[in-house]
Amino acid sequence: MTIPCKKASKEEALEKKNQNPRSKKSLKGVRVLLVEDNEINAEIAIEILGEMGAQVEGVENGRLAVEAFENHPENWYDLILMDVQMPEMDGRTAARTIRALDRADAKTIPIFALSADAFVEDERLSIQSGMNGHFAKPVDFTMLQQAIGVYLAKRKRKE
Repeated sequence: MTIPCKKASKEEALEKKNQNPRSKKSLKGVRVLLVEDNEINAEIAIEILGEMGAQVEGVENGRLAVEAFENHPENWYDLILMDVQMPEMDGRTAARTIRALDRADAKTIPIFALSADAFVEDERLSIQSGMNGHFAKPVDFTMLQQAIGVYLAKRKRKE
């Protein structure tokens, strides 16, 4: 049995590559503060988000996240991806601290939890701490990309 197979041209291959959600640069120019204490997880997230076009700044704990947010002008970051369990200051405490800051963007910036805990109660605690969503690890970056897109679109409509 023989199955005929046509070799794809460069144009067809490029078109196929551009159909991959990560290749579309859908996060082009989006500034992300990634808060992750695990170096390998951080490297993977930075690489994948970078492929999507995001500009990613990484810090290792919640205290450094609050400092980074405070030390940049308002609306510098477009969103925060926050690990939940970290040394010095956990992600939920950092989210509450950021939300309590006396600046307008602290109330509106999307903050998404990244956690190894995937129970409904964990998601409820993240939302209760001021986060906009909760993603279980390992993170499905396609779902994360879609959620980010929704929040950024809402934010643009409000501006």
